[in-house]
Amino acid sequence: MVKDGYFYGLGLSFAAAILWVLTSHILWLSLLPLPFAVFFLWFFRDPKREVPNGPGIVVSPADGKVTAAELIETANGSQLRLSIFLNVFDVHVNRSPVAGTVTAVEYHKGKFMNAMNPDSVLANEQTLMTVDTGEYVVAFKQIAGLLARRIVCNLKVGDKVQRGQRMGMIKFGSRTDVLLPGGATLKVRVGDRVKGGSTIIGVLPGGVS
Repeated sequence: MVKDGYFYGLGLSFAAAILWVLTSHILWLSLLPLPFAVFFLWFFRDPKREVPNGPGIVVSPADGKVTAAELIETANGSQLRLSIFLNVFDVHVNRSPVAGTVTAVEYHKGKFMNAMNPDSVLANEQTLMTVDTGEYVVAFKQIAGLLARRIVCNLKVGDKVQRGQRMGMIKFGSRTDVLLPGGATLKVRVGDRVKGGSTIIGVLPGGVS
């Protein structure tokens, strides 16, 4: 479990105890914070994931639903962009999609539009991370949503990361985007459900088939 879960869960449990004392042991009032405590303990869960092995494999950076998979033109040429929407019920711990060296971590302030809105990819608060695998560069974004008001990124430039390694989280509903080289092969489609660190979303050129 992410430490925030203990913070919120234990805090609300303590509030229930205080209410028990202040309300002269009125049970229903003292129990009011407990459902919220249970929710936060559940929300900040961090399940163990089996990370697949193999050359060129790219895993999902987050749990959620694939909402876009498209070829786009960027300053670095053609790239495949995969978007994953996380609702409030998904695990919100984020993981690195590939192994390599972190070459950029760029935080941008922005709005808190609905993450399903296509404009959110540019307008919303977000952190862009770039990882050099040694052969290719893979970028991925944590994008805040309508409810998500805090992006947590534990990476810094120069860090060595492993495929599927935990690297942060986005609190509440949000979105992650992955940018792959144009020659990569996608292994998921729009509408698919994916799990962070374990679902193979693509294969880099020259990787396993």
